[in-house]
Formats: sequence, structure tokens, C-alpha cells
Amino acid sequence: MVSLGGERFDSEELREATAMGFALSSLQLTSPAFTSLGMIPRKYTGEGDDLSPPLHWRNIPPQTRSLAIACHDPDAPRVSANGTYGFVHWLLYNLPPSATGIPEAVEGYSSGPNDFGKTGYGGPMPPNGHGLHHYYFWLLALDAEPDLPAGLTLWEFLQQVEPQVIGMNRLVGTYERR
Repeated sequence: MVSLGGERFDSEELREATAMGFALSSLQLTSPAFTSLGMIPRKYTGEGDDLSPPLHWRNIPPQTRSLAIACHDPDAPRVSANGTYGFVHWLLYNLPPSATGIPEAVEGYSSGPNDFGKTGYGGPMPPNGHGLHHYYFWLLALDAEPDLPAGLTLWEFLQQVEPQVIGMNRLVGTYERR
């Protein structure tokens, strides 16, 4: 186990992150709505008000020029034709490096489509009876201000910015429909 930014990563997670070319850092991501591996409150899910949760961060690398947030559910039983897996719930990008967080139901910034077929946040709503799902809220720090249009998918966005990622970390929340 390796500890970075208050999070613990096993060797598999560390190998996957470095294989993607991403830079783990001391960046820390938290939410006042749920703790790491804690249950995401219903109001932030598709069964509730479907609001994006408030997020806070610190220890942004000093050379950061732009930030992005993504939420992905790798437990979703979905594989696309291009080989991606899981379910994308959110992509928010072109956030300024001066930001230290976002409020509940954030508006503004550039958004991409989620796998519900809508732009912006789409909260957890796993299939009935599918068990507990894990929702990875990723914060990425970029050393450039990419001139990216709104509407990129998560996979298009990552392809564009991967060389500029200088720091990243995640907050994992859970949710289960009963």
C-alpha cells in the first residue's frame, strides 16, 4: 500500500494510474456530503433530486492552469463498442486553478455528456438488485488551459488532456438501490 494525499492505493491501483500516464499527487478531494467509501445521500442520486454533490479540494500542484472533475461507475454492467467500460455520470472541465471546490448543484464551466444521454451530472442509479456500486469522483489538475469545447465525452476529454495531467486524486462514494 502507498499513501498519497491521505488516500491509500494498493499496488494494482498504482500500476493502473501510472500506466495511464496520470500523475498521482498530494492533491486531496473531499465532500461534506459523504466520506470516502461512504454512502452517497439520496438527494445526489437519480432516485432523489439528482443534484451534483459539493466537492472540496486542496494541495493543488502549483503549476496547475485548469481543473476537471469526472464521476464514473466502474461497477456498471456496460461495455461500449470502443472498449470503454462502466458508466459515466459526469464530466465538468475548464475549472480555474483558483477554485477550491464546487457547490451543490454547480452550474457553469464546460460539461460533457453522461451515459444517461444528457449533458451534466446524472446521479447514481444502479440497476435494481445489482448490489453496491462505487462512484469514483476524480479531480484532475492540468498544467495547461486546453481550448476544449463543451460537449466532449469523458473518453474524448481524457485523450485530449492526458499529457497535461500533473495531479489527480479521487473520492469514492457508494450507492445501492433496494
